[in-house]
Amino acid sequence: MEEKISESGLIDELYAVVCQRRDQALPDSYVSSLFARGSDRILQKVGEETCEVVIAAKNRNPEELVNELADLVFHLLVLMADQEITPADVRRELADRFGISGLAEKAARKK
Repeated sequence: MEEKISESGLIDELYAVVCQRRDQALPDSYVSSLFARGSDRILQKVGEETCEVVIAAKNRNPEELVNELADLVFHLLVLMADQEITPADVRRELADRFGISGLAEKAARKK
């Protein structure tokens, strides 16, 4: 029986597993199979999961939405590992934006 991961640090632990599957492919690993098929397949999965999140939200089905959000977050972690972007990189960016008006932050990026 596999040990459950605590919710605290879950993203970092899951990302580490994704990177491990990227670097040491396992024949029965879904993640390894995504990396083997390349960036286009990973991007396709992110697109599919994004559409499924939108549909679940449109249907106003909280249980379905939570499931689809989890799928999207998982596939975003695979994309991040493929592009060598870490959860810490994303946390830093979010921290830099914290407390700044979203409109002001967006305008600053356009400069």
